Amino acid sequence: MSEAPVAVFDSGVGGLSVLAEIQQLLPNESLLYLGDCGYIPYGEKTPEFIRQRCGLMARFFREQGAKALVLACNTATVAGVADLRRDFPDWPIVGMEPAVKPAAAATRSGVVGVLATTGTLQSAKFAALLDRFAGDVKVVTQPCPGLVEMIENGDLHSAALCQLLQGYVEPLLAAGCDTIILGCTHYPFLKPVLSRMLPEHISLVDTGAAVARQLQRLLDEGDLRAHGPVRETRFWTSGDVPHFAKVLPILWQESGSVQSFDL
Repeated sequence: MSEAPVAVFDSGVGGLSVLAEIQQLLPNESLLYLGDCGYIPYGEKTPEFIRQRCGLMARFFREQGAKALVLACNTATVAGVADLRRDFPDWPIVGMEPAVKPAAAATRSGVVGVLATTGTLQSAKFAALLDRFAGDVKVVTQPCPGLVEMIENGDLHSAALCQLLQGYVEPLLAAGCDTIILGCTHYPFLKPVLSRMLPEHISLVDTGAAVARQLQRLLDEGDLRAHGPVRETRFWTSGDVPHFAKVLPILWQESGSVQSFDL
């Protein structure tokens, strides 16, 4: 069982940023990735619909023999992770949440900014994170409509993207933020352009590395770590397969065969 693959899914290609963190920390693991691009964005879907999609993909990955599951999507985690852990109690399952706790610990100005989707910022789970971890820290939130769609098209540095991103960042800087949470798995792909756009003292925080470490802990607890040198990564999408294959090397830095997921 230790040589079985780890499964990762997201509403689109954003979870590839988490997949990269997992590959870096656990280079011997075989990985399965599913981008549910046919139904993006999840933020516009009902919780019931998202739970249904999560269940479908989880059962698909069980059929593929996956030894663990990672929900590389904040919205899917909020809607579906509790049901998945109930339905698959013997399966290590890792979810996502915005990095409020580490950002609150890191800020020096006492002001933290959050770039996220509207759905994440409006969720009860995000409100609970603020209540639990923000403490005396002032948190300034900024919804970012349009960014996910541009990243889904492989646009990481166009003039239009930079203009849109600048408009989202400026209110955070004006509020005195010195730490900015990237509250969507798509947004780490914008770190290079953000680094050029932001003053040097601004820190960017995301949860991809923390998710990889949590996965590592769960695999170790179950004695499920892979030890062989052979590693394989396979991809599926519920959206347009040629488009996913075109964007994949831009975001993943490798090409790969992409199969259609249609249940």
